[in-house]
Amino acid sequence: MRKLWITAAALLALFTAQAQEHAEPPYVPETDPAVLQKLDEWQDWKFGLLMHWGPYSQWGVVESWSICPEDEGFTQRKPYGIPYFEYLKKYEELGNTFNPVKFDPSKWAKAAKDAGMKYLVFTTKHHDGFCMFDTKQTDYRVTGPQCPFSKDPRSNIAKEVFEAFRAQGIHAGAYFSKPDWHTEYYWWSYFPPKDRNVNYDITRYPERWEKFKKYTYDQIEELMTGYGKLDILWLDGGWVRPRKTQTAESLSWLKTPPQNQDINMEGITKMARQHQPGLIVVDRSVHGPFENYRTPEQQIPEKPLSYPWETCMTMAGSWSYVPDDHYKSVNTIIHNLVDIVAKGGNYLLNVGPGPDGELHDAAYTTMHNIGLWMQVNGDAIYGTRAIAPYKDGKVCFTTKKDGSVYAIYLLGENEKLPATISFKGLTPAKGAKMIMLGAKEKLSWKKTGEVVEISLPAAIQGKPWQHAVAIRIDHVS
Repeated sequence: MRKLWITAAALLALFTAQAQEHAEPPYVPETDPAVLQKLDEWQDWKFGLLMHWGPYSQWGVVESWSICPEDEGFTQRKPYGIPYFEYLKKYEELGNTFNPVKFDPSKWAKAAKDAGMKYLVFTTKHHDGFCMFDTKQTDYRVTGPQCPFSKDPRSNIAKEVFEAFRAQGIHAGAYFSKPDWHTEYYWWSYFPPKDRNVNYDITRYPERWEKFKKYTYDQIEELMTGYGKLDILWLDGGWVRPRKTQTAESLSWLKTPPQNQDINMEGITKMARQHQPGLIVVDRSVHGPFENYRTPEQQIPEKPLSYPWETCMTMAGSWSYVPDDHYKSVNTIIHNLVDIVAKGGNYLLNVGPGPDGELHDAAYTTMHNIGLWMQVNGDAIYGTRAIAPYKDGKVCFTTKKDGSVYAIYLLGENEKLPATISFKGLTPAKGAKMIMLGAKEKLSWKKTGEVVEISLPAAIQGKPWQHAVAIRIDHVS
């Protein structure tokens, strides 16, 4: 029995040590003054657009993941049961038929501006390795000779997109996948891929890994030098990381033994900022000095976080184009935005263009209706920071740098504005003045015990408010 106890104790000590080793590391604050300034500006923008697009849109399948040989729901090939290498060949040939003749990034940019979006993150390359920019490192690109769209004067899609959005005053960011499932330097055809990771032993073939590092570095440098002003480098594929930075989360992604997939982020970041001073670098999920902000995916944290963060979420059900995708209601999206901003975060909302270069009609309608709300209530969103208690019931709070506070009441679908709005946890200063955005009437308020009660005149209640209303309190105790 004692022998068994010693064994159990030893195992417990081992698991505890491993848990400590792989626990989520703390946020590492940036030290570059130019980056700190840009991060502060980014936290004022609040609302951005993420776009996933590539030849896979022709099939309406998930971006990249159907060629990953893992048995997960999001990697399934359709029709189900098709042999892997037969599917891979057909998938990679999609670049030979990709011809988005209705591509008009100025239309996207106008819709994003009208929605109140302040920044863009566009997929220059996803995990499948197909480049939506004019890279010189591979022919597997939209400007490659095999792609029919290469003959179009707008063929350098990423450049056209960045220029169109900057023309609307929207800041540009480049999504770039660190793993590349097309290049021989990551998925070497000598071996079959077994999961999302590099498919050869890096320690046995270090020269091949060095070529992959150079391939990655050179492509990122192309983006940093030939595509105008970029504010964000948004790197995806967090399993490509140094072995020492593995966490319990990243280890759970592995089907094969972990390797030291170090691509020299220090060198990449230094190079990128030499070309783009103040560049925000987001090495997603690799917690350390090259993750200037963190990116919870498809979820909103329950509580405010102590570091810069951004929820990335789909506007519809999928990241990439699906013909019959279902879009979230405008009410849901605005409630998400308010909740995120009240907790100190940004909201990066994704849409996927179709194979012809157009968005769903529902995407344009959704962005238009978001914009109608933002035109009235944007001051309660932009340039704000979190303030305790962040949220009380149906009321969320934000604060401006001048000390004013917004109490934002979340309206349910078809809910009429109530005669009073009440909350606890935040007290207006004596004599504080209040006004509702979009209304001229002054508001009266009182405090009974811990509850602040704001009375809304009948003239305000009678208006057709939707989604949420924002009440400005000029100063609080």
